[in-house]
Amino acid sequence: MCGVIGMVAKSPVNQALYDGLTVLQHRGQDAAGIMTFDRGRLHLRKDNGLVRDVFSTQDMMQLQGNVGIGHCRYPTAGCASSAEAQPFYVNSPYGISIAHNGNLTNAEAIKRDLFLEDLRHINTSSDSEILLNVFAHKLGELAKLRIDESDLFNAVAGIHERCHGGYAAIVMINGYGILGFRDPHGIRPLCFGSRETDAGTEYMIASESVALNVLGFTLIRDVAPGEAVFIDLDGNLHTRQCATETRLSPCIFEYVYLARPDSMLDDVSVYKSRLRMGRMLARKINREWANHDIDVVIPIPDTSRTSALDLANDLNITYREGFIKNRYIGRTFIMPGQAVREKSVRQKLNPIELEFKGKNVLLLDDSIVRGTTSEQIIQMARDTGANKVYFASAAPPVRYPNVYGIDMPAARELLAHERSVEDIRRTIGADHMIYQDLDDLVEAVREGNEALRSFDCSCFDGRYVTGDISVDYLLRLEAQRADAVRYGAGESNAVNELGLVRS
Repeated sequence: MCGVIGMVAKSPVNQALYDGLTVLQHRGQDAAGIMTFDRGRLHLRKDNGLVRDVFSTQDMMQLQGNVGIGHCRYPTAGCASSAEAQPFYVNSPYGISIAHNGNLTNAEAIKRDLFLEDLRHINTSSDSEILLNVFAHKLGELAKLRIDESDLFNAVAGIHERCHGGYAAIVMINGYGILGFRDPHGIRPLCFGSRETDAGTEYMIASESVALNVLGFTLIRDVAPGEAVFIDLDGNLHTRQCATETRLSPCIFEYVYLARPDSMLDDVSVYKSRLRMGRMLARKINREWANHDIDVVIPIPDTSRTSALDLANDLNITYREGFIKNRYIGRTFIMPGQAVREKSVRQKLNPIELEFKGKNVLLLDDSIVRGTTSEQIIQMARDTGANKVYFASAAPPVRYPNVYGIDMPAARELLAHERSVEDIRRTIGADHMIYQDLDDLVEAVREGNEALRSFDCSCFDGRYVTGDISVDYLLRLEAQRADAVRYGAGESNAVNELGLVRS
C-alpha cells in the first residue's frame, strides 16, 4: 500500500501536500515525494524516509506552483531503494508524472510490450513506472498538440484494457491539471473533495478522506471503480466512467488494518466497522467459549483499540491499556524485512506490569500475518506476570498471498497458511486462540454500506477478484522477494503450499 494525494488550488500547494502526506504517513514509511507544476516548469523532491525527514524548509520553498501531487511509499516487494520513490515522470508527451498505490498483476508482460512494441524504456522495477508509460503511450498515439478531457479519459480507458490488478493513481499532466483514477474493481481506495476560498474552488484527490478533512476540504465522494476524475488548471471538475465492466470489490484489509479509523472508505466509517468487528468477535466468544475465565481485555496498539473496546463492552469484561507504544517506531507490519520487524517489537511496546500480574488476559490484535510479533508479545505478557494469556484476532486467519499492493505475497511467510487454529495457538504460545469468522468480518463492514456486495478477501479465502492469478504467478512473485532465499523448499512444495482458489 501507499498514500497518494493531488491538488489544484488557487495558491501554492506545497504546504497542503506536505500536510496531507503526513496524515497519510501510515500508508507508507519507506519514501516520500512531491512534484509541483508552476508556469511550465516542474519541481520535484523525493527520497527515502518519513515525510518530515525528506522535506527541508529549502525543499519546500523550491516546490512552487498551485498544482501538484504527492506520494508516500511502502515497498510491496521488500525493495527500499530511493530509485523507487515517487512521483515518477516522463517528458513525452506533454510531461506527465504519477503517484500510484497498488500493484499490477500483469506488469512483466506490459513491460515487455512497452519495450518491444511501444519503444519505451522502464528504468526501475516499479510497476508504477509501467502504469505511467502505458498512460503516456496512449496519449502519445493521438499525436495532438493540444488535448482535452475526452482524450485523457480515453487514455484511462486504455489503461483499464491493458492493465490488470489493483490500482489507484493520480496523474499530473503539465499545463492541463491532475487526473485520478481507480481500477475496475475499486480494490485500492481513492476519493476527492473540494473547499471554497475567496479566489474560487479548490480540489483535492487522496487515498483516504482523512487527508481532505484535516485540510478543510469537504468529501464529495469516492472515485467509483473504473472511473476517472479530472481537475483542470482553471479548477473545473470533470468525471467519466472509463471501464466497460466494473464491480466494486474494495480490499477488506483496508478496514481491518491499513486505513486510519477516522477515514470513510466507500461510504463506510473505518472506525465504526472496527467497533462492529469487536462486537462480532464477542458474539463468537459467547457462542463457542461461554465458560471463559477472561479477567481483562488488552489491545495491542494502535489499530486494535477500537475493536477491543466493543469486545470488552459486549463481554462485560474490564478493558485496560496494557502496552505503552513508542511512537517513534513505525508500524511493524509495513517495515521492509522480517529482521527489522522482529527487532522493533520490544522497542515499540512496553507492558504495564500491574495490568498483567496474576490475571487471565485476552490480548486482541487487528490481524496476525507472520505471527512472530504475536509470539513475542505473548511472551512479554507472561514475563510481566500474567496468569494465562489468550489471544484473539479481529480478522480471520491470513492464509493466502495478497497480490494487489500489500507486502504479504509469499504463502510460506504466513503463520496461518495450512495451519489449524490449534497449530497456530501452539506456535505463538497462547493458552487459547480465537479468530474472527470471515462472514462476520464482511458483515461488520457491509453494515456501514449495504450497497457493498463484494470485497477482495483474497488474503483470507484465496479468491482473487481479478480472476487472473495463477500458481505460476504467485511463484514468480515469491521469487522476487529479497528474503525468499531464506526458504529452502523446492518449487513442487511451494506449489502444494499455495492452495490457490480462483474466483
